[in-house]
Amino acid sequence: MSIRSQTFIDHLQLTAIFLLIGFVTAKPFEALHKRSSQIIDAVVDASFADPAIFEDADGTFYTFATNHHGNHVQVANATAVNGPWEVLQHDLLPVPGNWSTGAEVWAPDVRKIGENYILYYSAQNAEQTLQHCVGAATSKTVLGPYEALDTPLACPLSEGGAIDISGFTDTDGTHFVVYKVDGNSIGHGGACGNTVEPIVPTPIRLQRLEDDGYSPAGEPMDILDRIEGDGPYIEAPQIILVDGVYFLFFSSNCFLTPGYDIKYATASAIRGPYTRSSNQLLQTDVPFDLIAPGGAQITGDGKFMVFHANCDNGRCMYERQLRFSGTNVTVA
Repeated sequence: MSIRSQTFIDHLQLTAIFLLIGFVTAKPFEALHKRSSQIIDAVVDASFADPAIFEDADGTFYTFATNHHGNHVQVANATAVNGPWEVLQHDLLPVPGNWSTGAEVWAPDVRKIGENYILYYSAQNAEQTLQHCVGAATSKTVLGPYEALDTPLACPLSEGGAIDISGFTDTDGTHFVVYKVDGNSIGHGGACGNTVEPIVPTPIRLQRLEDDGYSPAGEPMDILDRIEGDGPYIEAPQIILVDGVYFLFFSSNCFLTPGYDIKYATASAIRGPYTRSSNQLLQTDVPFDLIAPGGAQITGDGKFMVFHANCDNGRCMYERQLRFSGTNVTVA
């Protein structure tokens, strides 16, 4: 994801390490990267991190990404998931809400609920700027402008804040969001701020919503948390439903390292319990010639996945087809 809430000292230490071992380049992990025979090209060959994908009623696809080039929320459109994609010089969210500083608007997601388009996003908290909250904004058109709600949708500052919010509507019409509790923002150091004991939890949290698609209904619940093999955190959650199976996709390991990846877990009910798959969906060099793939989102029908990976221009957007069989997913 975009630079998480590590301290300035953490960044200086990380930079010093890269300088000492001699691979601070446009591709900082190139020294650890081994070429694969399976090379794929970016469909957005520009900095377009944490992409979310949405198909509007007219068949146009839109993808939304973390802030860059002066826009709080980036947007591109295409007539097919594999492109060609056109990045629009257009800011969907001119004002990210009074509760935020307006900075560090990350990992947006758009859903159509009733007559409104709902934009979910995370942004820097105005009172505790090392932490973030997740919020919602509404518009009558997919390209906005979106008007932010006065208060965040979730803001657990005592636990580190929240980022990476994604929406889901179940078969009975009930709306949910999932997001990451950003515990590593109050971690004790190390990779992405959270590999020095005691490790701070970074659970994925599920929140049911009212029919409007943005008002919390009841209390949230944690449905998955990091384990030792996940490194400092899990993040970038998304839930989809395929043939009666709930798939929870997420990334793990520090996004600043080549260990960043895409994983998934499954359940027979949206509230879980979720069982982790033993297979990583994507990781550096497996199965494609990519470095640090992550921040994935899947189309509602489960056919396509968009995600970012390191490139000469930062973190570019890629796409692949998915194949589902029972509780298993493979990348085509």
